[in-house]
Amino acid sequence: MIAETVCSAASAAGLGIAVVAAYRKRFLSAARIAAYALVPIGLVMTGVVGWLSDTAFSPTAWAGFGLLGVAWLLFAGTRAVERRRGGTRAERRAARGGRTEAVAPTASAPSLGAGAGPAARPAGPPRSSGSADDFSDIEAILKKHGI
Repeated sequence: MIAETVCSAASAAGLGIAVVAAYRKRFLSAARIAAYALVPIGLVMTGVVGWLSDTAFSPTAWAGFGLLGVAWLLFAGTRAVERRRGGTRAERRAARGGRTEAVAPTASAPSLGAGAGPAARPAGPPRSSGSADDFSDIEAILKKHGI
């Protein structure tokens, strides 16, 4: 009952401030203040304030919030220990199994075409055709950025 009275008083005060703002020709500001002022009375009319006040003064609800906090701490604590130990259980099993190579060891190697391996690379620098300086500036930029 007290919460509903406080919300109603806050709404009335907000609407009074909105009227003063509208009187001073600040209509946009007055409309915004009126919107904020109508929220508490809307919450009272929907029953949210009654539910919140019943929850706030209920020892059972506070015990429930405490249990939720303990559960969250347990989740966070186990997560921190798991990170400190070196990953998930599956990652540790894979490490104990002796697998040391990557899943796709050639994934970072450049693609040279179908069936081309390390032996298929040309031995010398690439030959340039008649127009040697066409792409030299682009090559310089790519080399500068390590590409």
